[in-house]
Amino acid sequence: MKINISKTKELLMGPWGRCDIAPLQTISGIIERVSEVKLLGVYIDSSLSWNKHINYIAGKAGRRLSFLKILKRSGIPRDHLLHYYIVVIRPVLEYCYCIWHHNISQSLSIQIESIQKRTLRIILNSKLR
Repeated sequence: MKINISKTKELLMGPWGRCDIAPLQTISGIIERVSEVKLLGVYIDSSLSWNKHINYIAGKAGRRLSFLKILKRSGIPRDHLLHYYIVVIRPVLEYCYCIWHHNISQSLSIQIESIQKRTLRIILNSKLR
């Protein structure tokens, strides 16, 4: 099998990320070493910190939330707005949740919860704390 080195990246995780190890080399050339990579839609970094991934999904969900506001102003019924949240926004927040949920800080958890609270405020016209 021939490796495409322009698409192949090397990511050292944990204590190996701090070591001075020679980069991987193939017949085609040296494989680029990176500190973070997006793999199947999930951002992974060498320290297994989920900051970049949570910021990414919060931004993506926030953009979709702005469309929910437009739908609300257009007079769409509440149950349709809830359906939009379940089908369009929630999957973004929950994608690969089983991988990263147990290892996020409280501030990142609050960031995700704030998106959910903003959604409820829009749909229910209520003020949540």
